[in-house]
Amino acid sequence: MKCPYCLKPDTNVIDSREAEDQTTIRRRRLCNSCGKRFTTYERIEGIDLKIIKKDGSKDSFDRDKLKRGIIKATWKRPVSMADIEDMVNEVERKLRLKKTSEVKSWEVGNLVINRLKKVDKLSYLLFASVYRDFDSVEDFQEEINKLVEEN
Repeated sequence: MKCPYCLKPDTNVIDSREAEDQTTIRRRRLCNSCGKRFTTYERIEGIDLKIIKKDGSKDSFDRDKLKRGIIKATWKRPVSMADIEDMVNEVERKLRLKKTSEVKSWEVGNLVINRLKKVDKLSYLLFASVYRDFDSVEDFQEEINKLVEEN
């Protein structure tokens, strides 16, 4: 493992433990060259998931892309990075539990939307506006009315 500071490959693991989600190993490392410490995460590489997009094309599942989308929706909202990471982990876990390795993009979107609705209603609206292609103020109003009726 190369040190992210000096890029030398001479590092040692000084602490290793399971992360909270119990699907990741967190390792603290020490660079023997520059003396700096850094953290790495080791995750089980499972079945390659393929996402089937609206136009029928297929793309590999990308955790980071999903995480970026959730971060955009929760920007300046009271949602912590830990909450976002938990959401991404839960969505990925649900997808990997499916019997098929190909998942439609709307399934991924619905998983995220259902979790965001529980965490922060405004973030839910922001994500839904992109995911469901809101074209007008009326689309927002309709979704807000649904939220009000649920409460």
